[in-house]
Amino acid sequence: MAKTAFIGLGVMGFPMAGHLAAKGHEVTVYNRTAAKAAKWGEAHKGKIAPTPAEAAKDADFVFACVGNDDDLREVTLGAQGAFATMKRGAIFVDHTTASAQAARELAVEAQTRGLQFLDAPVSGGQGGAEKGALTIMVGGDADAFAKAEPVLRCYGAAIQHIGASGCGQLAKMVNQICIAGVVQGLSEGIAFARMAGLDIDKVVAAVGKGSAGSWQMDNRAKTMAADKFDFGFAVDWIRKDLGICIAEARRNGASLPMIALIDQFYADVQRMGGGRWDASSLIKRLPKP
Repeated sequence: MAKTAFIGLGVMGFPMAGHLAAKGHEVTVYNRTAAKAAKWGEAHKGKIAPTPAEAAKDADFVFACVGNDDDLREVTLGAQGAFATMKRGAIFVDHTTASAQAARELAVEAQTRGLQFLDAPVSGGQGGAEKGALTIMVGGDADAFAKAEPVLRCYGAAIQHIGASGCGQLAKMVNQICIAGVVQGLSEGIAFARMAGLDIDKVVAAVGKGSAGSWQMDNRAKTMAADKFDFGFAVDWIRKDLGICIAEARRNGASLPMIALIDQFYADVQRMGGGRWDASSLIKRLPKP
């Protein structure tokens, strides 16, 4: 069993840290909102630290799942950041969906301090985190990955080492690009079926078994048709992620015309007051009978 720290107890980090504790690992947590850390401590009988630095001290593995590049830099390199107290040879595993550039910068900084850094964004949403069935895409040193993988199995069902530092984040960008396209297509399909007067449940039952089938159709089609969006992966979050994809595409020369358009569709949803709605709320832009 490893001595671990977990930084960031949002809708993903809270259950992920819980799985570590449930599997017998020693877990110390830090969260910017102390009340959330206290709630986790009560639920899982773990230790609570007042700063990332205190949480990371003496840990073999330090995990983080925070909001964006700035948050990640703050919890690693800030005045009370984890890098200041991590012991030599310890591994920092970042589950934040961040930029590949930030991952590479932090990997270099970690190396100068005798640490190891893995960028390991996840897919599967809140449900996957709660079930311990996330997909984890990992960039960084292969030896560090080999050491971390058994611990990642506490909440990861599919874990893939993609390549060097930053490659995990790049793979997550591919994931988000694909999701956005599928959700827009599903939105238009359901909206079309509604306007045509079709029974949505019957249509989904029919086409979902064919080549149009997807995770989004299986898990979101009925809630989209029922106008239910108070759960899941928020529009604000996917817009942040798509912004990362678009910025990376500008750097590497990729063309993302569909994503640029869908990003603006999500901006429409935000203007409708749907920033915290599930990402499947793209359908809200489309007409109803």
